[in-house]
Amino acid sequence: MDIMDFKEIDKRYSSLAEETCCLSCGGALNYTNVKEGEICIDLGSGRGTDALRLAEKTGDKGFIYGVDISEGMIRKSSETAKKLGLSNISFISSTLEDIHLESEIADLVISNCTINHSTDKQKVWNEIFRIMKKTGRFVISDIYSIDVVPLEYSNDPSAVAECWAGAVTKSEYINHIETAGFKDFRIIEESKPYEKGKIKVRSWTITATKPSLENMN
Repeated sequence: MDIMDFKEIDKRYSSLAEETCCLSCGGALNYTNVKEGEICIDLGSGRGTDALRLAEKTGDKGFIYGVDISEGMIRKSSETAKKLGLSNISFISSTLEDIHLESEIADLVISNCTINHSTDKQKVWNEIFRIMKKTGRFVISDIYSIDVVPLEYSNDPSAVAECWAGAVTKSEYINHIETAGFKDFRIIEESKPYEKGKIKVRSWTITATKPSLENMN
């Protein structure tokens, strides 16, 4: 992620850490079917709402990692976990292009309206593939643009931080997923087109499973 984009995103979302507004474009958590004992990773965990709910569902035998680049969000979510007495959760500061977690640890990866912020989405999807166990799954909500976003917006860090100007088209989005190595991509839900910022987008929730060794080729 470009350093200017990082600063804009950290500034915007740190300032929202204590607010009550909704920061998500979807409800990935609703489709996870998370099981007790699973290791789950929430990319762009924000105030920690979804990660904290996952921690309750997986129980003491599971573990949750919340990943975010906003120091304000990391601080807020960590404080909340401590107040709730949860010991099976940790929030870490990291970009999504280079996730500070070991390979093949996650049974489940979730994210809500975060990947569109990245300036190198292929790296993000490669990282998601890397941190997932064989037969692990992702459930991700995000947006895609109806048309290619004009450079005047996609190169504007402030517009990217507002969760719209970094969007790519549907075909490009799917290509990133397939290039990373996922083979059973599926759309769970998809909205009608709507205006966001200066463009038209669609929100969707998508899923796929990391192939087992015998199905990698």
